[in-house]
Amino acid sequence: MRAMSAAGDRFSQAEAMARQNPEIAVGVALVLLIVVGVAVVVFRVRRTPGIRFRRLLAAEDEITVLMHPNPDPDAMSAAVGVASLADQVDVDATIQYPGQIRHQENRAFRTVLDLELEPIEHVSDLAAESVVLVDHNEPRGFAGADGVLPMAVVDHHPGDGAGEAFTDVRTDYGASASVVAEYFQDNDAVPVPPDKHASETGSDLTLSTDTATGLLYGILADTKHLTVGASEPDFAAAAYLYPGVDQDRLDRIANPAVDAEVLEVKARAIAGRRVEGSFAVADVGGVNNVDAIPQAADELIQLEGVSAVVVIGEREGTVHLSGRSRDDRVHMGNAIGAVLDDVDSGNGGGHSRMGGGTIEPAIDPTGEAGSETVDRDALADGLFRAMAGDV
Repeated sequence: MRAMSAAGDRFSQAEAMARQNPEIAVGVALVLLIVVGVAVVVFRVRRTPGIRFRRLLAAEDEITVLMHPNPDPDAMSAAVGVASLADQVDVDATIQYPGQIRHQENRAFRTVLDLELEPIEHVSDLAAESVVLVDHNEPRGFAGADGVLPMAVVDHHPGDGAGEAFTDVRTDYGASASVVAEYFQDNDAVPVPPDKHASETGSDLTLSTDTATGLLYGILADTKHLTVGASEPDFAAAAYLYPGVDQDRLDRIANPAVDAEVLEVKARAIAGRRVEGSFAVADVGGVNNVDAIPQAADELIQLEGVSAVVVIGEREGTVHLSGRSRDDRVHMGNAIGAVLDDVDSGNGGGHSRMGGGTIEPAIDPTGEAGSETVDRDALADGLFRAMAGDV
């Protein structure tokens, strides 16, 4: 009671002083408002990944933005976004990738947006020591990849990879492009409409039309137009990007000419599919364009009565698998991964709705490719068991 009484007396004294000296009361109130405002700003800066990522980039002279092998629109758009952010803080950025860009959609994406992307085959080809991984979290696909320690990782795929200074892996997002779009939004970047120049926005940091168009298509491509695997942040990112999107170029990317082989492989997959219950496996044999395999899987999953599918194909001795699932009982990445874990030189995984993998040709002690072939019928049997949960 004495403590309460003392506190009451002090409050009364403070109230009386404020009445006698109103200018002091106003000054104290302003100081408190400033302190609270600064605290809010500091908290926001510390907790916002986009601001932390921009500051990390700004501390570098040059970076390599590294995509996964055979990059798709999500990887390319995320890389372009990171490079654009780096450029606006006066950092030289080079976008690089192992493998090839073959899929007609991917080639159209690169051509329409006039992207500068450099292929690499060896770790010595990296343009800078500071490496930012986008759309994957462990370097792969080139000689010496195991020795690369990335400075930062920006991804939405599950995995154990991490960046030395920054890691942002959001497996609940449908696309890495959504994460990068948030970085621009975190930094109050203004999307530049197709009919305007960046200088007209009045903003220090902008989101160019090319970058906005690419990021939106990256989101649409990885979420099947926001219908599969999309989360609320993906929709929010698309809405943020929309004012800067060039609709004409978006349409040109989305509707490229289709390679004749892709149509042939789709036809072989449909005609030669093996069905057990609502699951299907199709072996399309040899292909020249391995990107036709996932496109065939996209086609098969649309068939009535099919809820999960895996397409198998082969190119130059390597067996490729691509799976799709719209069945809540089938985690496609886990199913393919479980089957290939038991196969020599097999490697696979992915998301619940989409997975893939490869089986490399056997190598004999002399370094030559072996003649041992994969038993494709046994592989299909294993895939059916995995999809049924018998693993």
